[in-house]
Amino acid sequence: MRVLGLMSGTSADGVDAVLASFSGPPQRPRWKLEKHHFNPYPAELQRQLIGVGQGQSFDSSTLLELAEAVTEQQALAARACDPQGGAQLVGCHGQTLWHRPPQAGQRGASWQLLQGPLLAELLATPVVFDFRSADLALGGQGAPLVPPADQALLGRCGGWRAVLNLGGIANLTLIPPAQGPESCLPVRGWDCGPANTLLDLATMHFSGGQQSYDADGAWARQGQIDEALIQRWLAEPYFQSPPPKSTGRELFGQADLERRLAEVKGRDAADALATLTGFSAAVVAQELGHGPQAIELLVAGGGCRNSLLVEQLQHRCRGLIVRPLAEFGIGEAEREALAFALLAWWHALGHQGNLPSVTGASGGAVLGLCARPQSGRCKRTLRGAPRRRWGFWA
Repeated sequence: MRVLGLMSGTSADGVDAVLASFSGPPQRPRWKLEKHHFNPYPAELQRQLIGVGQGQSFDSSTLLELAEAVTEQQALAARACDPQGGAQLVGCHGQTLWHRPPQAGQRGASWQLLQGPLLAELLATPVVFDFRSADLALGGQGAPLVPPADQALLGRCGGWRAVLNLGGIANLTLIPPAQGPESCLPVRGWDCGPANTLLDLATMHFSGGQQSYDADGAWARQGQIDEALIQRWLAEPYFQSPPPKSTGRELFGQADLERRLAEVKGRDAADALATLTGFSAAVVAQELGHGPQAIELLVAGGGCRNSLLVEQLQHRCRGLIVRPLAEFGIGEAEREALAFALLAWWHALGHQGNLPSVTGASGGAVLGLCARPQSGRCKRTLRGAPRRRWGFWA
């Protein structure tokens, strides 16, 4: 089956779209990544989405318009990636506005902005969306959802394989070895903490809004890293808590940046950016200690384009082979969109998409709801897909 995957992450910079094909057994499918396209959000839309994600108040009318705008941007990315309309199914994560992990006495909740039925109409193709809700309903974190896809797409090696995404938030997948006594253990995965969120916000702060990110880490490279401050930050509760755990701008957003900048007051912008870059890498190195010892670290996400951040990872993750995920045929910006294409395919097959070992859910679940076009223009058929009595299956 040919599936479009659409993903916009914590950075809210735009939509990554991939066109992929899947066949064979769900747990270890044969797959081919046919095309990738990135569609940047308009600057004002990005500004508003980041604002909502950091707790700014917007009226209902504005939120409705944001939902329509995000959906239309997803459609633009999908059409650019698949201009011939060859995909039989679309998997769309939507744009996360707010994420609340489960806490004592309170269930978790997560809001991914998207109008799924509208997107299905715009593309004349069934759309699977709202991937987190089923896991949350089972008491899980609802995130991260990519680890089971990592195992299915990449397979196992001679030891524990770690996969790192350096998006707005850094998250890890740990895939057990192919053989030996630990081969029967489950996949692990969790959100480590900030990767690019604080760096991007700090760059906008110090540049007066003229730069949205520190290209290649060039600005930070001019400064000095405050190691003592990093070690103090690493002692904070989130970094000391064991998995399962997930996070976002709610914890590592503008307010958090302002608190950290107050601690580097008196030092120049380059020193602050250097320290924040080192901190993002140190978070990953420390979090790797929460799981079994990995032998290699495969890195993806926009942070791969920051050479100082990658160097800091290599320096702080000694003993690990650190290499790009692109060596496995999945580009730095393609991993998460490809994962949601796979999750949509799993939905069509009725295959479990979450891992309780990752999210802490009480059981497995088929993830997502599916919206079908209602105008009669849909020419796609999902052969072998179960007909459902719930969601938006016709």
